[in-house]
Amino acid sequence: MAAERCASGKPRGRRVAAASLVALAALATGCEPGTAAGAQDVPPVRATQAAAPTPSPFLTAPAPTTEDAKPSTAPSPSASTATPAPTTARPAPEPSTAPPPRVLMRTGSESERVRELQARLRQIAHFGRNPTGYYGSVTADAVRSFQAKRRLPVTGSTDAVTWQRLLAMTRVPTAAELDPPTERPVAAPDERCLKGRVLCISKKSRTLAWMNDGKVVSAMDVRFGSEYTPTREGVFEVFWKSRDHVSTLYDTPMPYALFFSGGQAVHYSADFAANGYGGASHGCVNVRDKKKVAALFDQVKNGDKVVVSW
Repeated sequence: MAAERCASGKPRGRRVAAASLVALAALATGCEPGTAAGAQDVPPVRATQAAAPTPSPFLTAPAPTTEDAKPSTAPSPSASTATPAPTTARPAPEPSTAPPPRVLMRTGSESERVRELQARLRQIAHFGRNPTGYYGSVTADAVRSFQAKRRLPVTGSTDAVTWQRLLAMTRVPTAAELDPPTERPVAAPDERCLKGRVLCISKKSRTLAWMNDGKVVSAMDVRFGSEYTPTREGVFEVFWKSRDHVSTLYDTPMPYALFFSGGQAVHYSADFAANGYGGASHGCVNVRDKKKVAALFDQVKNGDKVVVSW
């Protein structure tokens, strides 16, 4: 023990104490940031500027929805211009609860009431023709004229309001007003029409007179074929009657057809009733008064004479 203390020249306890003092001094000077050995190669990081972490390309935070976003007290100009200025909303008009007036007659209608409508419109100068009982374009135009003058809805159809207004302004039509003999004056009959039962048809006056031994039983307006399909002239006989006939050549209705020459016949024409002399037949003798030609159909017999002349 004594030899070990002599070999070092200092007691062991003093060396330990000295080493402890050196270690304490090292600790006291090497614990400050940036003073440790090798620390000068790394730039110091200030406590107030922490490095932002690199975002992962696979983890993207969802943008806040409009409902969740807190409105900014000072919105950017672009945000303010994108938002439209509030407008004052006008209340929507309440739908009318009143039902529209009931339509009594319209284009395509055919009845005695239509005939009365036409006669009443004629009394106050809205319908310039004889009543036919068929509601065509001419009648619809007359109704529009009446409605416009009375400041009613201009539809061309006769509803309950239009009808009541017309009734209040007109009188009950007479029999002559409802069923005039013809719109056109009947021409002097051809001499071949003066004996027997004859359908006396004049292209000049555009009339048909149903005659019995020289006396006119009934008369009606007629139209004929065009220059490309003319109605034949001469003396013929009725050889076939077809009440609900439909043309196989033109696929058109030919009600109350009285055939007298091949495919040519006297028959009712809805087109003639609707459009007047603006058109032409395919050679037949068209009648526009359905009531009159229906009565004619019941009276004429096969074998009765037909005379077509100028």
